Amino acid sequence: MGIPQYIVAGPSEILAITGSSIKEIRLEKKHFLCPLQKCTRLDISPVNYSFEVQAMSAEKLPFVLPTVFTIGPQMDENNESLIKYAQLVSNHEKNSNHVKELVKGIIEGETRVLAASMTMEQIFKGTKEFKKEVFEKVQLELNQFGLYIYNANVKQLVDVPGHEYFSYLGQKTQMEAANQAKIDVAEARMKREIGSKQRDGETKQNAAKIDAETMIISTRRQGEGKKEEVRVKTEKQRLLRQVLSWQGRKPGGLRIREAELQMEVEKKKALAQTAKLKADLLSKANVEYDIKVQEANSVLYKRQKEAEAALFESQKKAEAQRASADADLYARQQGANSELCMQSKRKRKEDYLMINNGIYKEIAQLNAQAVNGMQLVTNLCVKIGSPEPVPKISIWSGANGGESNGGEGGSGLKDVAGLYRMLPPLLQTVHEQTGMQPLAWLAT
Repeated sequence: MGIPQYIVAGPSEILAITGSSIKEIRLEKKHFLCPLQKCTRLDISPVNYSFEVQAMSAEKLPFVLPTVFTIGPQMDENNESLIKYAQLVSNHEKNSNHVKELVKGIIEGETRVLAASMTMEQIFKGTKEFKKEVFEKVQLELNQFGLYIYNANVKQLVDVPGHEYFSYLGQKTQMEAANQAKIDVAEARMKREIGSKQRDGETKQNAAKIDAETMIISTRRQGEGKKEEVRVKTEKQRLLRQVLSWQGRKPGGLRIREAELQMEVEKKKALAQTAKLKADLLSKANVEYDIKVQEANSVLYKRQKEAEAALFESQKKAEAQRASADADLYARQQGANSELCMQSKRKRKEDYLMINNGIYKEIAQLNAQAVNGMQLVTNLCVKIGSPEPVPKISIWSGANGGESNGGEGGSGLKDVAGLYRMLPPLLQTVHEQTGMQPLAWLAT
């Protein structure tokens, strides 16, 4: 009989009690452990599992799916999931990798089954949907063990060594983006030129329109002025007739003086009205012209700023693309230089090993032995009278015959002497190999 104990679980633990008076498993945070009862501490904190799942698409193309899952016991109201997890863990040792192997097997199995039903293009373009289906199928399998996926992250799909599908697909996407950028730059340049021409045309059209409207207004005002001038003249004639009629009713001198004064007053009044009307009309026309010119200049300035902003953005994009291309070219040049340097070092190392181990010397000796053997075979064929034509093998050491030529003097005479020494063995070799005799003057 054991001694009763009072056990308290840690913050991330839960107590799994089995034994006397307990049907299956009881889960508690604190418990008074009675005799014939057993307590197992369960760590319920989530654990990170990192795997690199190797799968194969419907076209039999292999790829690697790096995954990181955060998995732990599922917490629910009735503790059903925790009981399942406790039953899973209690049958194995504390430091056992059973849970990790179980999770890995479920993830790999479900990933491979799902990948086998999809093409590589579907997997690459529908990465989010592919991840979602993997998570759902894995979670469905983990439910029977009381485990829950708290977080999951699938990294970028990776090519298996020897298969560069994703690499080539990425290069294709990059080239398409670069081509599209070039097209966008060309279109922006075209729009800028078209917009510039269009703005110049609109400016000229607006200026012509304003000039035409100003001319119309000026002509209209001039017509109104002439009408007013005719009206004033008509009024003057009417006044003159009135004055003449008054002369018959008043004394001569007084009537004439009054008429003259009245005519002068009316004349000045008409002139003042005409001047005022002309000034008003001209001022109104000038104001309308200035307003239209300012509106046209404002529209032109706004469009110029928009075009300058579009041009600046296009230039920045072009500079960024050029910088990216230069960096890519520099990286490739560095890789090529590194590879060339490695090949040169490898070649020098091979030459050093062959020289140091005497391989070149052995090759020369083997070649000499082979030539001597061929000469022996030729001599033997001649002795036994072989009917087949036996090829002649001629060997000489060079123009000097292996001897020193210290008596030829300078380097020019030495070269001529060497040439003449080389002729006799050369003519003899031609005769032995082909049966042709040299010319008489050349032989002597």
